[in-house]
Amino acid sequence: MSQQQISLPAKLINGGIAGIVGVTCVFPIDLAKTRLQNQRPGQQIYKNMMDCLVKTVRSEGYFGMYRGAAVNLTLVTPEKAIKLAANDLFRQHLAKDGKGLTVFKEMLAGCGAGMCQVIVTTPMEMLKIQLQDAGRLAAQQQKPIIMSPTKLVATNAVLSRSYNSGNVVSAPRTVSATQIAKDLLRTQGIQGLYRGLGATLMRDVPFSIVYFPLFANLNQLGKPSRDESSPFYWAFLSGCAAGSTAAVAVNPCDVVKTRLQSLNKGASEETYSGVVDCISQIMRKEGPSAFLKGAGCRALVIAPLFGIAQVMYFVGVGEYILNNAPLSRNLNTVL
Repeated sequence: MSQQQISLPAKLINGGIAGIVGVTCVFPIDLAKTRLQNQRPGQQIYKNMMDCLVKTVRSEGYFGMYRGAAVNLTLVTPEKAIKLAANDLFRQHLAKDGKGLTVFKEMLAGCGAGMCQVIVTTPMEMLKIQLQDAGRLAAQQQKPIIMSPTKLVATNAVLSRSYNSGNVVSAPRTVSATQIAKDLLRTQGIQGLYRGLGATLMRDVPFSIVYFPLFANLNQLGKPSRDESSPFYWAFLSGCAAGSTAAVAVNPCDVVKTRLQSLNKGASEETYSGVVDCISQIMRKEGPSAFLKGAGCRALVIAPLFGIAQVMYFVGVGEYILNNAPLSRNLNTVL
């Protein structure tokens, strides 16, 4: 019982720390992914990931690559904690008599983890996307000539303010995620923050179904023996391989989710009434290749993110923190 009581908090700590470290490392690539996925034919501002990052730094400064990072860093701790801990708990519940899980049961555990995490993932992604895409919308409105002093049109009253820029076109000043959330709650209620919930489930559940069983089996190959754990570098590589594979597999769903959760549209950009309408319009107007937009960026984001997560998770930072906490030391002394 004592071990079970310590186990869950330790898992939550491991998942949270892993999420913060991973997001900090790969967030600029995630921003590029969002902007590339939202581009439409004939209105392309960025050629590829590197072109997007270079143009972002030039127009918005270095910290422009971290638009929306604050909301991610705030909510990624519970999101990753729920995902990793839920999968582990489902696996424990499905295991019988200490026997290994079948692939089907591993997929079932991953499915449960994916369904649990959307409670946090959907509003986190909703707010993040608004901030990440603001620079693309502003750049789309700018003409490719030297502009005279003029008042820039804001991408949206919720996201930016217009201001005079003299002879140099500057990036729009975005408001905080907190203000966006307040405006959504005031105008649309709680469902405003959960816009795109169906698409998020459509992405995260298959992702977890692919990722967790694949990681478990890849990690198993690195174990020196049945009773020993795999080396940390093998856990990292297994997390990277499983994460990138799952990310590319569900990228079409991520494109649909990104489009549905983008509140602000550029010139001539269509709106969608739901998942089915979004899929049909993308297929008709942009072709099947549009569903792979940002796939490379997404693989580069997810691979190190989950590699770092698995290393933190299996090294046991959470267990170390709990075992060395003042309360834990006092209890051990009494016992």
